[in-house]
Amino acid sequence: MTTAPPPATQPEPLWRPGEDRVARAQVTRFQTWAAERHGAPDTVPGDPAASYAALHRWSVDELERFWQAVAQWCDVRFASPYERVLADRGMPGATWFPGATLNYAEHALRAAEDPDRAHQPALLHVDETHEPTPVSWAELRRQVGSLAAELRRLGVRPGDRVSGYLPNIPHAVVALLATAAVGGVWTSCAPDFGARSVLDRFQQVEPVVLFTVDGYHYGGKRHARADVVAELRAELPTVRAVVHIPLLGTAAPEGALDWDTLVSADVEPVFEHVPFDHPLWVLYSSGTTGLPKAIVQSQGGILLEHLKQLALHCDLGPQDRFFWYTSTGWMMWNFLVSGLLVGSTVVLYDGSPGHPDTGAQWRIAERTGATLFGTSAAYVMACRKAGVHPGRDFDLSRVKCVATTGSPLPPDGFRWIHDEVADDMWIASVSGGTDVCSCFAGAVPTLPVHIGELQAPCLGTDLQAWDAHGKPVVDEVGELIVAAPMPSMPIRFWNDPDGTRYRESYFEMFPGAWRHGDWITLTSRGSVIIHGRSDSTLNRQGVRMGSADIYEAVERLPEIRESLVIGAEQPDGGYWMPLFVHLAPGVTLDDELLARIKRTIREQLSPRHVPDEVIEVPGIPHTLTGKRIEVPVKRLLQGTPLEKAVNPGSVDNIDLLRFYEDLARTRATG
Repeated sequence: MTTAPPPATQPEPLWRPGEDRVARAQVTRFQTWAAERHGAPDTVPGDPAASYAALHRWSVDELERFWQAVAQWCDVRFASPYERVLADRGMPGATWFPGATLNYAEHALRAAEDPDRAHQPALLHVDETHEPTPVSWAELRRQVGSLAAELRRLGVRPGDRVSGYLPNIPHAVVALLATAAVGGVWTSCAPDFGARSVLDRFQQVEPVVLFTVDGYHYGGKRHARADVVAELRAELPTVRAVVHIPLLGTAAPEGALDWDTLVSADVEPVFEHVPFDHPLWVLYSSGTTGLPKAIVQSQGGILLEHLKQLALHCDLGPQDRFFWYTSTGWMMWNFLVSGLLVGSTVVLYDGSPGHPDTGAQWRIAERTGATLFGTSAAYVMACRKAGVHPGRDFDLSRVKCVATTGSPLPPDGFRWIHDEVADDMWIASVSGGTDVCSCFAGAVPTLPVHIGELQAPCLGTDLQAWDAHGKPVVDEVGELIVAAPMPSMPIRFWNDPDGTRYRESYFEMFPGAWRHGDWITLTSRGSVIIHGRSDSTLNRQGVRMGSADIYEAVERLPEIRESLVIGAEQPDGGYWMPLFVHLAPGVTLDDELLARIKRTIREQLSPRHVPDEVIEVPGIPHTLTGKRIEVPVKRLLQGTPLEKAVNPGSVDNIDLLRFYEDLARTRATG
């Protein structure tokens, strides 16, 4: 293991919240309240870092008291009471709030019950015109009530799966909430997924209702989807009803129901009160090396976890507008919709992240008055390379936090947001996973921000870094471990009756502890550094380094659009580490650029991690949710055939992978 050198002195933070902000933060008020009622440690006057550290320690040492406090603070409505908070701490298999019944959708629509808020916007929908269209709380509640009644009329019962092939539009939110209201199980894919990708997911869960669009707009173009919808209908025999949403204005296909008719009634929603561990939705892993894992999360677990994240970590409430660039095929969409739980207005953007120009997302934040703007680290770095000046060109005065996820935000990304957005901006780099539909570490409104670091582990998350022997380490690189259960951990995988695939995914290396598959450092200051995936870690002569460290250094060079580094063990015991680079237009990989790439890695990272070769490629392959594909490329380079190395339906451009397959073949025969 490499050891991160301890700082000689405490580094100066890039940002620090003011005293007023610390005092107003919900996490501060929660700690004071929980100290009085639940035995939490008091805040430390004048020392928010010590206050949070003590609260976090209590939250993992006293899991039951902490989650009981969250449920009371957030006014969770239990239709029937729980017997205890955590009846079984085992992982997998933790049993949360046995005896309790509740409904996620009921909580998501609570703001509509307030006469002062009923006609304020619950949703702001934005398309590529960048003009926001509001949907009020009262209207959202009415549409959910109407659609829930129609789902029941169609025979949807608790536990039945309802699927959406939909973009990020209000219809998708209504369909999710109506499904949850009747106790159904929601699952969705974005319409840029091809038929095979969707079927790999939906066929596993056998939906009874399918919501579809006739197409979508992206990058200024219309993309028809009628043929894909027809294929889905033919290949999903369990579907009893298809609902047509005509975004392109086409007539409903034969036998399909009309959306407007289903949401036309003026009826109050009826909420099915289901057990705490009743399934809420199915999310999917990227599925790069086989069928995507169908991850089942519970109504109660998601409700509690998202209330904690959004209220205490994101500091969101009724006065906020919550915008995160996402699609319905990514867990961040589900997380975004949960903004309704804390009464925030949720901003839904349906379109290209860079249309008509790279600054598009900042323009949407301006026009919607977003107070928390979430995006990807890749978008931040693209803005930096494109010379975008958000603070100069847009009114972002309402934005109090810029949050990033999808991959670690490089240090230059922190500096760019600070310099080009606002020098008093709370920057929240967060890290979690589809597996828990939440964050393990990230935003804390009362803590300072250090360049290249996540602020802290999240409350109720026993985050640790373990060495190869299962020993916790600090200021050293280790495996990301969650050593105690979280409510939003999967209750199971679909079609995994004995739990074998679930256990193999997280609990095989360290039984009883969740191994997530990331390399992290927990610093002695309490912050967290993400180094990349541990299953694609670069290991040269016993010195381990995450791929993210390489990308951060190399992609500072203006000539490099994107890169991919692979460390491949060879049959003869050797180790081959190529760096693949996708160059900016007009750039040539000449000797001078090659030397600068190698010098950058040698000087900024480690001489042991200078690549064996630097190879120009036509593009870097990604999953459908935008993550670089590392492990399948590694397998291709080690001789695995393409059809066994990757699931074609999980990749944004399968032709790019053929380059790596051809390269492996050439090396093997050369």
